[in-house]
Amino acid sequence: MAGLLRIESVFTAYDRADVLHGVSLTVEPGSITCLLGANGSGKTTLVRSILGLTPPRAGRIIFDGREITALPTHKIIAAGIACIPEGRKVFPKLTVEENLRVGAYGERSKAAVAARMDEIMRIFPRLAERRAQLAGTMSGGEQAMVSIGRGLMCAPKLLLIDEPSLGLSPLLVKENFNIIRHINARGITILLVEQNVHQTLAISHQGYVLSKGKVVAAGSPDELKDRAEVREAYFG
Repeated sequence: MAGLLRIESVFTAYDRADVLHGVSLTVEPGSITCLLGANGSGKTTLVRSILGLTPPRAGRIIFDGREITALPTHKIIAAGIACIPEGRKVFPKLTVEENLRVGAYGERSKAAVAARMDEIMRIFPRLAERRAQLAGTMSGGEQAMVSIGRGLMCAPKLLLIDEPSLGLSPLLVKENFNIIRHINARGITILLVEQNVHQTLAISHQGYVLSKGKVVAAGSPDELKDRAEVREAYFG
């Protein structure tokens, strides 16, 4: 398959120093594809490159058959990529419902927004109970639901989820990963950027390991679990 998202030999630099060195990967439609790597491996820079926040200096990014390498961020989002940012980043002084509506800012049809809101409330019954609560007063796990729900409100073709386990207890991490699996089962393609190797590989269809700005291993979860490159990338 051609892949819903294709990253081809991407080099991205801050000032003149390359952080990504010829990164290539493919996200197949309908899959959960994970990008694993320790802190400083280049994961965040790759996310920023995909979203147009730090455009590559070389290479190409193809999404849904169209090159998006040089597009501004708002056009990349409009093309069908939604990002759940690291650390959740809810709007603390807006209610749950207001946070969710922010995710559908580009949708002009009130009927479409209402239908998506109903769908999010079905996926997350806890948010339905608390739709009028200020997001800043919620627990970390609940804020994670708000953040994911907000991303789904724009009906994305690809959901890019950055470090969903960050700052959560083991129980909430497990719940969060179950939610991600559930969303994927509804037909949404997911690129999951994570440090948590075991939980991530347990729900992924394919994966890539990034170390020092290069892809050092790729394959199915079973192929990656015992690869020396995975241990090296994490533990040196």
